[in-house]
Amino acid sequence: MTFKYNNPSHSKKVVSAVLAGMMALSAGGAAMAAESTDTGQGQTATVSNTAAPTGLFSDIKVGYWAEKHVYKLAYQGILLGNNGLFRPGDAVTQQEAVTMAIRFMNKENQLNDSTATALPTNMEVGNYFKPYVALALQLGLIDKTEESTVDVSKTSWGQKQASREWITKLLIRSLNKDAEAKAQNNQSTGFADNDSITESGKGYINLAVSLDLAKGVEGNKFNPTGSVTRAQLATFFSRGETLTDTKYANTSTGYVTGLKDGQITLVVDGKAVNFAVNSSTPYFTKDSESRASSADVKLYTKVQIVGTTTGTASYVEVVDATPQVESVEGTFARSLSGNKIGLFVGENYETYGYDESTAFMDQNGNAIKLSDITADSTIEVQRETFSADKKTVVIRVKSGIVNKSDSGVVAEVTTSAKTIKLTNAAGTTEQYTYNDNLIIRYQDRILSLAELKAGSAVKYTVKDSILQTIELSQGVEQSLRGTLVEIGGNQSTLTFKREGGSLEAKLLVEKPEVVINGIQDATLNDLITDATNGDQVELTLNSEDRVTRIQVIGRQMEPMNGVSVVSYNSKTKVLTVLDSNKKPFVFTLDAKTKLDYNTTKPTLAGLESLLNDGRKLDLTYVGTRALSVKVIYKYEGTISSIDTSGRKISLLSGNQTITVPYSTVPTIEIYNKSGASLSDLKIGDSVTVTLGSNQDYVQKVALNTVAQFEVVSVETNGRVRVKSDSLTSQFYVDQAVLTGESGQTITASQLTAGNLINVTFEGTTPKAVQVVKRTLAEVTSVDASSVTLKLFNGQSETVPVSGSVKVVKSGSTLTTLGSLTVGDRVEMTKDTDNSTRFRVLTVMSKQFWSYDGVGNQILVKRESTSDTNYRFALGTGAFVHQGDNTLSVQSLKDNDNIVLYLLNNVVLEIQKQ
Repeated sequence: MTFKYNNPSHSKKVVSAVLAGMMALSAGGAAMAAESTDTGQGQTATVSNTAAPTGLFSDIKVGYWAEKHVYKLAYQGILLGNNGLFRPGDAVTQQEAVTMAIRFMNKENQLNDSTATALPTNMEVGNYFKPYVALALQLGLIDKTEESTVDVSKTSWGQKQASREWITKLLIRSLNKDAEAKAQNNQSTGFADNDSITESGKGYINLAVSLDLAKGVEGNKFNPTGSVTRAQLATFFSRGETLTDTKYANTSTGYVTGLKDGQITLVVDGKAVNFAVNSSTPYFTKDSESRASSADVKLYTKVQIVGTTTGTASYVEVVDATPQVESVEGTFARSLSGNKIGLFVGENYETYGYDESTAFMDQNGNAIKLSDITADSTIEVQRETFSADKKTVVIRVKSGIVNKSDSGVVAEVTTSAKTIKLTNAAGTTEQYTYNDNLIIRYQDRILSLAELKAGSAVKYTVKDSILQTIELSQGVEQSLRGTLVEIGGNQSTLTFKREGGSLEAKLLVEKPEVVINGIQDATLNDLITDATNGDQVELTLNSEDRVTRIQVIGRQMEPMNGVSVVSYNSKTKVLTVLDSNKKPFVFTLDAKTKLDYNTTKPTLAGLESLLNDGRKLDLTYVGTRALSVKVIYKYEGTISSIDTSGRKISLLSGNQTITVPYSTVPTIEIYNKSGASLSDLKIGDSVTVTLGSNQDYVQKVALNTVAQFEVVSVETNGRVRVKSDSLTSQFYVDQAVLTGESGQTITASQLTAGNLINVTFEGTTPKAVQVVKRTLAEVTSVDASSVTLKLFNGQSETVPVSGSVKVVKSGSTLTTLGSLTVGDRVEMTKDTDNSTRFRVLTVMSKQFWSYDGVGNQILVKRESTSDTNYRFALGTGAFVHQGDNTLSVQSLKDNDNIVLYLLNNVVLEIQKQ
């Protein structure tokens, strides 16, 4: 059996020995564990007997599965921590559990130090816990006869770890259901280990199951002697509130009647109570273990708040999200004496009362006075249903005539519905319709609706509920389109021709954003300026009318590939070429012309030495201006044929076939293959063909390949050491394009050991490096098209898998998701062919021996004197845990039973049993 609890990091209910059921608790006493100065064994423990501080426990992070329950009980004073820690994974002792049960029952006012001396001799407990245990005996929470048979030869009664059966009895008795449990003692629990459960415990377990507080563990067992962690016990008692009417001094449950910035108003037992809230206030809902937000708290819903003596909400939980109101809609007739209004509801005339707490609002939710409501307005009367009085809580105008002038900020413009939302000077949001007569202006300039942006400060007028005018208090960001003519010499001005044909000049901000498709980190120097053929651009201007962004939306440049040089004049920078049809063209080069030839740092002087008669070029141009000039020194494409007798190679490059000859057999370069030859190439291979200095023959053919590696180390000179299939190699990436997991540009120094990378090679030269996303997780469910994973951070993720898949398991590579099994630990990546790959980790059950911090290794107990497989390397960020509690490797102790999960003989996960 397992006590049921909801862990948000799991996609299913966890089947384990976990306490469950019951939550809600409210205010009252003080703590769990770590509170006693006398351990009962002649030892002194460090103690903290103060309620949890605002920051709570450093070992309970946001998102932890039991966060909701631990924090609630801590704020209520039901449990405490020790020096800022809660220690959620520690086993609960019997004296700790009894103390928490007394506080859960809110019976601390009955503690009596004098009765503690009457404890049975075998029930040795710490001094702090004695009054609690004595009271528990008086209240029948524990049975003196049952406890007299407990074995205390190895540890005292109080320090003994509480078993799951013992905790079940304690809980049921704390709920005053002892008689109900005993009535079921003669019934089998139905669990496979029913015979292991004591006869006196079966009724309690049966009742816990019927109350949906407990379920079985794997194999339909209860495991009655299993231990319980502190987080599990906190969850157990926390959820118990729904089964008890115990009240707690600092916990209030009521209905929300007011929500303001920094305050929630509850009606509790007919009285309004205000609670202050802030950005650190934790919000939860009844049906979820994960944190909610303040937006989840709605008017007239049922909410529980744990508060401080100063009226501050420490914990807020929505226990019923259904608003407890009823609405009546009608036509307003008039106000009546005696705080009443009259309205027509259909054909009937009805009256409704109101008081000083009733809110009057217009159709935008703004506060108004009753006198502001005009006859024949459609109104809605909302009355609460959580009291017999059914008080009127809201009278809202649903439609009426609005005439006003105000100032505020534009919140939203919806052109499809012809509505504009504005946040007025009072801070409330209004929405009005507009028509084609709306006038929008800034100073003396009339603006278009497209220039009215959210966030703009405005003054506005409304007549007959229709927006008439909007006047901007300051300039707004606007967009203009045109042809780029000139960038000023000091790059502070820009001249462009509007779409209408007129020339305009604009000032630039210091570093305007330049966006050109296909050019990363573009600058002003990448723009093409020309009176007739310049870039078509969209300019973004700020409120000061300066250009902040230039986006190229069209270019007139033309490509010309495979031209032959006729002549080049280095003084005039004039280049004459012939196209493939022997037609001559003349172009001028300038300082902005982009250059490309067989070097990493091209210069115009270096290019000029190559512009001799017959040289083959690719270029782009606007008019007679050369925008780019590339000396053809290589071709990229896929091999379409290799003619060894005719000594030529044909490539399909883009949409054209290129045939290049060779006089002697060219060098063949293939990554990880020495002495490669033409016979190693085949039709369809992606290659880069490098030409000789005269462009007349093939000098080298480099096969383009992609390989996957794990980074071992990165050196400052751009050299990366990697390994693949346990083989280590190295190469330089200083000239390669490097991208991270999300495609962002990175530098070599941002690569780290353990990264998985896909490297694109041109022969043996890395041209591109892509960091591969690497997900380590446990498989929690799998079907034909998706896998659900529980990540090491506790979160659950369902991964749809389409296309090819590879499952590497036990040395074999399989191609279906059906090869995965629930419980498998896997590394999920993308392979070099973009297929999804799961590598299943090897599993070993061992006994822990020691941790070698210097070598970052763990040592396990040998199974025999000949066993040499007892030392294992720990992977970077290895996940060490027990259940859902994260541990440090240093916390493991000699003889701990552990399960190791390894990949390539490196430990990536350690699960303590």
